[in-house]
Amino acid sequence: MLVMPEPSAARSAPPSFAAGPVIAVAVVYAAVLTALSGRYGFHRDELYFLQAGHHLAWGYVDQPPLTPLLARASTAVFGTSPMGLRVVATLAGVLIVVTVALLARETGGGRAAQLAAAAATAVSSMVLMSGHLVSTATFDLLAWLVICLLAARLLRTGDPRWYVAIGAATGIALLNKDLVLLLIASLVAAVLLVGPRRVTSRSGAWRWAAGGVALAVLIVAPNLWWQARHGWPQLTVASGIDRKDGMLNRATFIPFQFVYLAPTLAPLWIAGWLRLWRDPDLRRLRAFTIAYPLACVVVLATGGKCYYVLPLLLVLLAAGAEPVVGWATRGRSRPALLAAGVLVTAVINGVATLPVLPPSSVSTVNAVDKEQGEQVGWPRLVATVAGVWQTIPADQRSRAVILTQNYGEAGAIAMYGPRYGLPEPYSGHMSFFDWGPPPDAANGPVLLVFFRDNKVLPSQFEGCRPAATVDDGVGLSNDEQGAEIQVCAGLRGTWSDRWPALRSYY
Repeated sequence: MLVMPEPSAARSAPPSFAAGPVIAVAVVYAAVLTALSGRYGFHRDELYFLQAGHHLAWGYVDQPPLTPLLARASTAVFGTSPMGLRVVATLAGVLIVVTVALLARETGGGRAAQLAAAAATAVSSMVLMSGHLVSTATFDLLAWLVICLLAARLLRTGDPRWYVAIGAATGIALLNKDLVLLLIASLVAAVLLVGPRRVTSRSGAWRWAAGGVALAVLIVAPNLWWQARHGWPQLTVASGIDRKDGMLNRATFIPFQFVYLAPTLAPLWIAGWLRLWRDPDLRRLRAFTIAYPLACVVVLATGGKCYYVLPLLLVLLAAGAEPVVGWATRGRSRPALLAAGVLVTAVINGVATLPVLPPSSVSTVNAVDKEQGEQVGWPRLVATVAGVWQTIPADQRSRAVILTQNYGEAGAIAMYGPRYGLPEPYSGHMSFFDWGPPPDAANGPVLLVFFRDNKVLPSQFEGCRPAATVDDGVGLSNDEQGAEIQVCAGLRGTWSDRWPALRSYY
């Protein structure tokens, strides 16, 4: 039987890694993020992760354990401050930049292409935001890209031993977010559709693949055990995302594929898609051109977030760096035009995603990136709560409870409350529910913090009176601006009886 030889470029080793230029880009990226990491304050989700890190478990109702663990580790080493917490996010961002450069190399990109891919990645909206804030998306983005790099090695070399590395990376990724299963499913389906089938038909391939699957399951097993024991609450949270934001996510999905990186970077990933699809020397990597639209279809169908598939877009961007650099070198003014495009993208995305503006001016970008506004006003919220707490008679405070609508409010009070002598707060939101309820002996007044349109929470209490309104002091219209603080005489019943009714996943 005749076997046609594979294209030589697919068999040959990729170009040398442009370590110096790529590391230089990563260092500049890290320096900018570090310089800005202490501005504004903690994000709502970061306050939650910090508290989850103090209640370490193999799982939480809305996430696996990795991000809270990394949040605790970062603050333990670098201090409990926004800057100390965000060290791990910045390091993840650096690895993202380097990984995309390695993907450009894997697709045959030379030193200039690797540099272009690293620079474009470093100035993209999603990577700037991910490197600035600690979130599950930060480490999910890195995990997807690492798996894509390992998958590209598998597809290029045909060596089934890469399955084990992919399995290990997938297991670790599953300890951060279940979304990585979408990547695996999309890549597997794409390989079955367009090949190369050699990675599945080669002798011993299935044994290596089974070993990779077994390793992934072994790594994530503790979290699976936790989820099963608690009734798979992450499925409840995921269905809530679709009900709450599904229609908006679907309507904005296509435009945000351009916005979340930058419209100016679209030529890179479009060129990358065309290159992987058309170039016979890269036909082994053609599966990525199918995996991206497959993942998009699933996210659209389920009403998921627009940024879920962006790692695959960065893979296409990496592949597009070589032809774009080639285009730039064929004209006298084109290199300057390419550099100017990267610079303009850096400025626009930096202002839109990083704490560059004064807090009083954040409203100008908050409509585009509401995560900016979620970093402003938490100390003032806690100061307002403390002022209301002082109005509770001293002889009643030992039996009084602070209860909040969401984990951001509770996390902020837990963070800043001790300086005012406030007790630990309680909340029925997400995993804060599991860290309650208050003791039944706490049958005194209840200080409630909640959004004004929430009629359910105050209805659980009696004798409630408005006590204060949250004001961030800079006129920023974020979620907490105008929140209500009330003091209630007590709960309608006991905490142990009423606590299940206070649970909230949204």
